[in-house]
Formats: sequence, C-alpha cells, structure tokens
Amino acid sequence: MRLHVDRRHARVLELLRERGTLRVADLARELDVSPVTLRRDVETLAAQGRLQRLHGAVVWSGEDETDGRELPQTQTQTQTQTQTQTQTQTQTQTQTQAQAQTQTTARSAVGVVVGMVVPTTEYYYAEVVRGAREAVEERGARLVVALSRYLPGEDSAQVERLLGAGVNGLLLTPSWERGVPGPGEGLRITERPVPTVLVERSAPHGHPAAALDRVRSDHAHGAAEAVRHLASLGHRTLALAAQESPTSAQLQRGYEAAVAALGLSSVPEPSPSRRPAATSEAERFDRTFGFLREAVEEHGVTAAILHSDADAIVLVPRLRAHGVRVPEDLSVITYDDEIAALADLPLTAVAPAKRTVGRRAAELLLSRLTAPQGADEPGQHIDVLPRLHVRASCAAAP
Repeated sequence: MRLHVDRRHARVLELLRERGTLRVADLARELDVSPVTLRRDVETLAAQGRLQRLHGAVVWSGEDETDGRELPQTQTQTQTQTQTQTQTQTQTQTQTQAQAQTQTTARSAVGVVVGMVVPTTEYYYAEVVRGAREAVEERGARLVVALSRYLPGEDSAQVERLLGAGVNGLLLTPSWERGVPGPGEGLRITERPVPTVLVERSAPHGHPAAALDRVRSDHAHGAAEAVRHLASLGHRTLALAAQESPTSAQLQRGYEAAVAALGLSSVPEPSPSRRPAATSEAERFDRTFGFLREAVEEHGVTAAILHSDADAIVLVPRLRAHGVRVPEDLSVITYDDEIAALADLPLTAVAPAKRTVGRRAAELLLSRLTAPQGADEPGQHIDVLPRLHVRASCAAAP
C-alpha cells in the first residue's frame, strides 16, 4: 500500500536523516513510487529547506523538522545517525560548495532545449559541438544541432526552423566569410525572441550583433604566440601563409602585431587583390609552395606559420623534396592542430581550445535562460586563448 503524501514526506526525511544522501532513483524504488512523484516530493521538501537537491540525488539539510512530530529513536541509533550525518556532510561539503552554481542551474535547466546552428559538424566544429553538448546535458537540458553548410541564407532558415520547434535559446555561428559580418550582413540578428550567443564569431562596434554575448577563440593571440616562439629560437625573418577563411583575418592581425612588437622582419604573401584567384586546390597549393620557396631562397625567411594543418602536411614534403629542409632551413608552425601530430614530421601547432569554446558558450546561454526573472546582467565577450604544442618541425635559426 502506498503512503499518503504527508507520510511519504516524513519517510523521505527519515531515510535522509539515517543515510545523509540518497539517489533519487533509489529512493523512488524504496518508497514504491514513480520517479516523477518522488521528484515532486523532493522539490516540495527542498523549497521548504528540509533537504538539498543535487543533480540526481538528495542530501539531508540538517534541519530536524517532521511537522512537529519527533520520530522515535534509541540513543544508540541517534549516535550512529549523528556520526553518519557528520561524515556524510564532511564528505559532501566541498563538492556541494564547488557545484552550488551548477546545481542551481541544473534544477532550472531541466526541460530547456538549446538550438545550435554551425556550418558543419566536421573538422573544427566537431569539438565545439561536443563541448556544448557536454555542458547542456550536464544540466539536464537538451541540445539540438542544425547545419548551414555555408550556404547563402541557410543560417536564417535553420534558425527559424529551430525557433518553430520551440528552442529556448540559440548558439549561433553565422556563415560570415571572414568571421565578422560583411556590409549590411546580420543586421537583424538581435531580433530573435530568445537569448542568443555567438560562437567563434564577432561583430564590429556599432553593429547590432556586437551587443550579443559571444565566445570565440582568440586566433590573433594564437598567431602571436607562434611568432613569439619562433623569435625565442632566434628566427628574425618570418612568413605567414594562411588560406582564406573566417580565421585568417585574425591570424594576420596577430602575426603582424607580434612581428612589429618583437622587432622582426616579415615577407608578406601577396594580398588577394594582387594575385589571380586560384581556380583549383592544386593551383592554390602551387601558389603557396612557390611563395614559401621564394621566401626562403631569395628573402632569407627561416620560419613560417601555415594555416591549416592540411596545407602544411601537403606543403612540407614538397619543400623538402625541392631542397628546403624542415626544420633545418625552415621552421614550420601550423595552425589548428587537428592532424598536425600525425604528419610524417610531427608539426609544431597552435591549437584553439575548440571544446572549451563550445562549453563556455553553452554555459553562458544557460546562465541567461535560468537567471532569476528581472535579472539584468551585462553582456559578455569571452575570448579563449589557444595553446602552442611544440613538436619536431621547429629548430633554432640557422
């Protein structure tokens, strides 16, 4: 026979007093009630301050309330329970404090659906999505992913589809070719009816999207760290060869700033406006190979930064086959670190913290979705710093 709700509440508190902490699923089985009923009981008792709820578990709050009735206990039982309670509280105190904010979010994020629009789930964005998914699921929410494939207008189409499906917030990576909106692009991005966080994108001051929360890799910092490492090895004349992408403008900016700050020399790759457009990948590789070989043989370049890993894995063997030794004649650092360690000559690489970017973006969005009503926290722009992984493709300057 199932217990009346009041007696069930008293039994929940009695068991918690005895054991200190219990999993919700185990407690439901012991009381012979459904998990839904037990969770409702737990919410009621937590609201009364008579227990604490963790993610999937409950903890005795230390309050001795039983609706004015004292449950019978022997002195020995009381001593044993007190010792158990003290030990349990000691064991869980640190965890409870460390997870306090997370637990609060977990309670209120249950049932929340987060929509995420990214260009692809391959290569770079696989880890970004993974980080976001981990953060969302840890808090009892759900992540729904849509792809734009860099197709014109597909960002908006996918966003509208997700909004129609009832998502509560958006993680958005617009298909902006240079990582920032072009003229007239993205002007209505803030008109969405749900909180939105930009992921691996930013907007210039004055653009409506600049007011949105955003989390991105600081690629300029990553390029500057590569320059700084090469300078520490004695290299004084450098080159940068970066394929055009949403990342390349930041790489160029960080590279140029570091070269100037450290008093180095640079041989610039011809700007896109001064070179014919490549009609194929093979032509693009040939052009980059020619630029690097000329930089070494005619301009004294001893180190280069290449974007991306795939380009470097093709170009380094070509250079070596034509007499440019790596790293003896040319030290190489690649950017992305997706497959750099797998090259025949393991490549030193700058690694954006892609998983961290996804996680921090999801956490920021969930904090918006679960904030108390009326809360007016300022927006946040978070830059996550890439790391340099040193391998065999760098050496001291010749």
